[in-house]
Amino acid sequence: MKLIVAVIRPERLNDVLEALFEADVRGITVSRVEGHGGEYQPMETYRGATVKMELQEKVRLEIGVSESFVERTVQVLLEAARTGAVGDGKVFVLPVDGVYRVRTGERDQLAVTPEPRHGEVRTDAP
Repeated sequence: MKLIVAVIRPERLNDVLEALFEADVRGITVSRVEGHGGEYQPMETYRGATVKMELQEKVRLEIGVSESFVERTVQVLLEAARTGAVGDGKVFVLPVDGVYRVRTGERDQLAVTPEPRHGEVRTDAP
């Protein structure tokens, strides 16, 4: 299991969410954040200290996936978020020691693997 954390441009969010949905990637948390990466930032001197004055608005996505969804999810993020300009963002893949689905108590693989669509029968349920 992995936690995929992506920091992307806010204007790419809808395209990214649509692409993730089409790839059957579910269970996404979205947060509005501010940060600084490789974008050019104007420098100013304030009370004798040189500081960068602006943080850029970004969107942070957190997606818990099983091993079989890692590569698919990363590729979708890279393709849908890319504009080709500095500041497109980053994708981090982090190990996960354990995960529990609150509603059912399922854990680990069963808790991060997408649930079947209406009418489908799940064969891996306990």
